[in-house]
Amino acid sequence: MILPLISGEHRVEYRMGGLSEQESDFLADAQLGLMLTLLGIYLVLALVFASWARPLAVMAVIPFGLVGAIWGHAQWDVPLSMFSVVGLLGMTGIIINDSIVLVNAIDGHARGRGLIPAIVEGTADRLRAVMLTTLTTVLGLAPLLFERSTQAQFLKPTVITLVYGLGFGMLLVLILVPALLAIGRDLGRPFTAVSRGWRARRGGVAALMRGTGAALALWFAATMGWVLATGALPAPLAGLVPLAPMQAALVLQAGGGAALVLAVWLGAWIAARTRRQSGLHRP
Repeated sequence: MILPLISGEHRVEYRMGGLSEQESDFLADAQLGLMLTLLGIYLVLALVFASWARPLAVMAVIPFGLVGAIWGHAQWDVPLSMFSVVGLLGMTGIIINDSIVLVNAIDGHARGRGLIPAIVEGTADRLRAVMLTTLTTVLGLAPLLFERSTQAQFLKPTVITLVYGLGFGMLLVLILVPALLAIGRDLGRPFTAVSRGWRARRGGVAALMRGTGAALALWFAATMGWVLATGALPAPLAGLVPLAPMQAALVLQAGGGAALVLAVWLGAWIAARTRRQSGLHRP
């Protein structure tokens, strides 16, 4: 806009009124409503799936559906408006519904087999349901895209958001959600291993995990904690990194923590390999 440039150069004030002010108020209210809607959807999905991470995979398609809506506005040369926001709210609910149907099918197949075969079978089973849900909505709204009446022009941003957002979102539901479930499984393996090691009954594994955790906590207290409390690094560490205290503490915390974890992992690997070899050579 040119108004901020004029205001900064000539030191004048301005205020948007009329329809522009009403649109700004509506967009602010719609932003708050969208955030509350997404929060409510997340809490409900977390309760249904009994997981804090699984709803993120279901809701990950929402911002990508917005990409399709923006591309549709660009294709029809229609600016984004308050009616586009209304369409975005409706598109969010439909895309979430498709994602829930797909995730439920994958979870059902995963009870008797591995996750990857369950993803393939679940996606194949729900392909028709997801496509029909999307196509019925898109084809039902498609005639409004070509309507030239004045009344239809007000609804055109909403229709474009729904048609292009749902069309693009359907592909993402069938591709992105299964991929995110597989990625979540891979990312969760290290945390599962750490949790099992922490609760291990064998004294050596449990002592190693707890000792490593205690060492990381002490190192954090000696770097980041010390800077947060006093504003400077302790004397032995002050000159190691030529940066500001907070930045130096962050570098030392990350580097020292990584070195400690790597040393513990190498020590455990060497000990396990030595024990395995001694077991093989035992008569």
